[in-house]
Amino acid sequence: MSDTPKTTKPGISKQATAILKQNDRNGYTIPAENLYPHQWLWDSCFIAIGLRWGNADRACTELLSLLRGQWSNGMFPHVIFNDSPEYQRDRGLWCSWVNPSSPDRIATSGITQPPMLAEAVWQVGQCLNIAERRNWYKQILPGLTAYHQWFYNERDPHQEGLTLQVHPWETGLDSTPPWMAELHDHLMPWWIRGIRATHTDTLIGMFRRDLHYAPPGQRFSTLEVLSLYDAQRRLRRKAYDTERVLRHGLFAIQDLTFNCIFIRANTRLQEIAKTARYKLPEDLLANMQKSAQSLEKLWDEQAHTYWSRDFITHRPLKIESIASLMPLYAGTISQEHAEILVRQLENDQKFGPAYPVPSVPLDSPNFDPDRYWQGPTWLNTNWLIIDGLRRYGYHEHADALIETSLEMVEKSGFAEYFDSNTAEPLGADNFSWTAALTIDLMHQRIATSESKKSVPHTTPMTSALQQA
Repeated sequence: MSDTPKTTKPGISKQATAILKQNDRNGYTIPAENLYPHQWLWDSCFIAIGLRWGNADRACTELLSLLRGQWSNGMFPHVIFNDSPEYQRDRGLWCSWVNPSSPDRIATSGITQPPMLAEAVWQVGQCLNIAERRNWYKQILPGLTAYHQWFYNERDPHQEGLTLQVHPWETGLDSTPPWMAELHDHLMPWWIRGIRATHTDTLIGMFRRDLHYAPPGQRFSTLEVLSLYDAQRRLRRKAYDTERVLRHGLFAIQDLTFNCIFIRANTRLQEIAKTARYKLPEDLLANMQKSAQSLEKLWDEQAHTYWSRDFITHRPLKIESIASLMPLYAGTISQEHAEILVRQLENDQKFGPAYPVPSVPLDSPNFDPDRYWQGPTWLNTNWLIIDGLRRYGYHEHADALIETSLEMVEKSGFAEYFDSNTAEPLGADNFSWTAALTIDLMHQRIATSESKKSVPHTTPMTSALQQA
């Protein structure tokens, strides 16, 4: 590939901006019409990263709107529910008010999502002048600091520097194979096993709202949906109290992707605080330092990869997924380990299809090119990997991944996710973070092109991904 970037279809940025306006709900942005009518935590963070290029004030508003759902213990819930009467069932399913820390007059979920907030706050700040940036950071620092303290207070009870997650929905990669294996092997209740044995799941699936907007082959199975809601119901019975939850043997997993994002978020929080001249608590700084080294606890020397692990037993969940590449984004692993992960990315049999990066490697028995987080390519995980590649000096790889990501959108539109072999659009249409991150990746490509013009190359750059 030449070092001159490809052109994009005329108006693709305008199309992305139009989708974000279409999904705007007067201060926050829904992921997509119909299928996702509420505000999701990490969706809003990715959305703000794209919004900042055209309207930094609106990007700030997107993130500030998350504060209205923050619990008094510091947690940001993964969903803030639309208060329309038609969504009473959604709000009642969670009953966030059973926990005294939940906010008054606002219904939320009772769990969190990958902590992308510090990254989004920092990214938005880069589009402001220094005075505006400091004011912006000062606005959000108290809530952001409380969020990070909540992780150490409630989700790191053994003070290992790693946080635990109590439901697959907390990972953001909802149906990722390591968690689904735990669900099928250990946590599927007897009554759902009965449904499986009697083959009545097809009848129950007729009442699923999500299947009105996406084919069954692109979503969870009905048995998985029932099991996930059963796990959520058990969390509700424990009032979303982590200590009570851990006493009763539900999911308790130190998820690799989540912890990589958390570790990077710690770094961003310190950068934000330094810019704002804001003093972070000493105990929080000490915990952050411990977390910075904690990923090595998840390294498997024999397999040469990182795994999620069971919180109680420390048993590694040895099932491959895109999570193995996320330590690049964390930025705290060694250059040697980073090189090993990049070789996986280059491998055509693992993470190198026509439109990388698949959410499950191609050679995994769990790979399904159509089904949610079990094979398709997502723009948000590509964005994280691109950032991580740059941190370790793999700029050609990052540039190549930007090109294939944008080509995927140009070919198939702003889908929720894409077939990693064909770029076929999958899931919801006009998906907000796909639109937002398309805008950001286009700006990254422009910045890269300009920097190349200022530094002469002796030979044309080639795509390391294509070389592999």
